[in-house]
Amino acid sequence: MGGLQQRPRERGEHGLVRRRFVERLRRNGIRDPRVLEAFAQVRRHELVPEALRGRAYADTPLPIGEGQTISAPGIVAAMTQALELRGDETVLEVGTGSGYQTAILSRLAARVISIERVPRLAAAARRALDAFAVTNVVVHLGDGTQGRPADAPYDAIVITAGGPEIPEPLLGQLAVNGRLVGPCGPRGAQELVRIRRVSLRRFARESLGACRFVDLIGAHGWVG
Repeated sequence: MGGLQQRPRERGEHGLVRRRFVERLRRNGIRDPRVLEAFAQVRRHELVPEALRGRAYADTPLPIGEGQTISAPGIVAAMTQALELRGDETVLEVGTGSGYQTAILSRLAARVISIERVPRLAAAARRALDAFAVTNVVVHLGDGTQGRPADAPYDAIVITAGGPEIPEPLLGQLAVNGRLVGPCGPRGAQELVRIRRVSLRRFARESLGACRFVDLIGAHGWVG
């Protein structure tokens, strides 16, 4: 299940580099075959500025304008795997950015609701998703720290920027047995966490390691 149509096997430099990149993800602990296949299919080089395309498959964040970045693919893969998607979920993404994580999620879930606060990035991501023939993603402009109650509850939530703590509205919109993955903590010393909603009132939290993300701006993040 997913909204990104298959294309013929890619030839040329980018295809070879991406296949090597996926093998590197496998060696670094990404074991879910569906996640690996999604990363094999999504053309990251088409989502970064043209001048940076030669670095598209390096494991490093890259600037995309407006003070934002496309996250390092290794951390995107780790966060995606931690969501434990089976294919029938509704997923909320907080921070569309370039649309890279969004395109990955579109191959792994039934429906993706993505929220971006920067109008130019939201529009560019939608154009990129349209070019990829993604049909199961809706991109909304707004404050992602508030979530989107109209489409809740969500089986999974991913936060692609770091705030001081996980926003309470997002926890409230997580379905029972749902998983939320995202960074939080002080600037420069963040922790990637996974939170499971065990019951209506109980959440289980685990650390997935240290990380560093751009600021999560909004009513329940850092003040922009």
